[in-house]
Amino acid sequence: MQIKNIELVEKIKKAGFNDKEALIYVSVLELGGAYPSKVATYCGLNRTTVYHVLATLSIKGLVSEIEKKNKYFYSAEKPDKVIGFAKRQINLAEEKLDLMKNILPDIEGLYGANGERPKVSYYEGIDGLLSIYTDMIEISKPYEMLAFSRADELEAFIPKKFFDNFIKTKAEKGITTRGIIPDTPENRKYSERLFAGVDKKFWPKRKYIPKEKFMYSGEITMYGDSKISIINFEKNALTGIIIEDKSLNHAMRTIFELSWNSNLVKE
Repeated sequence: MQIKNIELVEKIKKAGFNDKEALIYVSVLELGGAYPSKVATYCGLNRTTVYHVLATLSIKGLVSEIEKKNKYFYSAEKPDKVIGFAKRQINLAEEKLDLMKNILPDIEGLYGANGERPKVSYYEGIDGLLSIYTDMIEISKPYEMLAFSRADELEAFIPKKFFDNFIKTKAEKGITTRGIIPDTPENRKYSERLFAGVDKKFWPKRKYIPKEKFMYSGEITMYGDSKISIINFEKNALTGIIIEDKSLNHAMRTIFELSWNSNLVKE
């Protein structure tokens, strides 16, 4: 490449030329006009590309095309032509903006027809999972928390100080709980171990499912009026998600109620 004024090339690119247009336009300026073959050598691009870009610049009114000896010779138009080019770009942009404003109601209509999208947040590691439990108690209004839970595994990884504060805040905010958990001796004594000193009306109401029927190492919780948390308690894969969607929350609450009232669970 033989172009001398690289700084001008960069400035022209910022003004709306693409890379090849800027190189070729400056080449034509510096050469004072040339045949495409010479422009190609000067700017370091292949001839096919140069022919195509010169034709485009000609259509845009930035270079003139003159036939000499059965060949096309290109020279730059007057410098003020670039102002006209810039104005046309502005006009085109304004036309596109007006078009988008006109079709925006149609786009919004299609978007709304599919309903509001669920919001999904992903967490991993102990700190991530503690963030999920923190989110459960940051809801200002009292509500009933519903959960399918391996309560014994929950106790194994949540720090006692954090869990004590979690339980205390639940009671202060009037958050009640019902849970369906595996029927094991450890889970039968769960509330007595962890909720000692807390008003019994805030102890979780529990029903038990045969442990061989509860094959999930984790917890699914419906909380607030629009959130669901799904947590994996496996030590090497501590992960969780929060799904925020009112319809899904209500659907999962319905599934919980059906399970709660089924013959498979017992007091």
